[in-house]
Amino acid sequence: MNGGVVRPFAAGDAAAVLALILSIQRGEFGLAVTADDQPDLADVPGFYQTGAGRFWVAEREGAVVGTIGLRDIGAQANGRRAVALRKMFVGPEARGALGVAGPLLATAIGHARARDVAEIYLGTTDRFLAAHRFYEKHGFARIAPEALPPTFPRMAVDSVFYRLTL
Repeated sequence: MNGGVVRPFAAGDAAAVLALILSIQRGEFGLAVTADDQPDLADVPGFYQTGAGRFWVAEREGAVVGTIGLRDIGAQANGRRAVALRKMFVGPEARGALGVAGPLLATAIGHARARDVAEIYLGTTDRFLAAHRFYEKHGFARIAPEALPPTFPRMAVDSVFYRLTL
């Protein structure tokens, strides 16, 4: 990662995280999503930082340029522990080969493995085509919505789903 660091979310990051995510969702992709539609961002510690969950930011020159979160969704019917990967967003200035997406994902996967998580699920919109390629390149397999665990926290804009088996 060129000149940046991935670190755990801190309370002082909340406004920058929300601004980054909304700028990508609304400004770049034209999704009709508001802060009110994402109550998880109003309480990152309560929503993400429990059990095997966590939330990280990528920071460059003091600015938040990327985010990723894991939400613990518990043991599934097969007895395997699972998490939902959510809020993976990278600003345009931090994308590409020297960007922060790879380090953010590696941090989340390493954290999941260290906590004996067996499966990572995620949902995304059909508009995030580059994200689809990124997830597939990193071993995620596309799944039908019916294959999601009942505890998966699905957002209204989610229409494409993936699973990574660790």
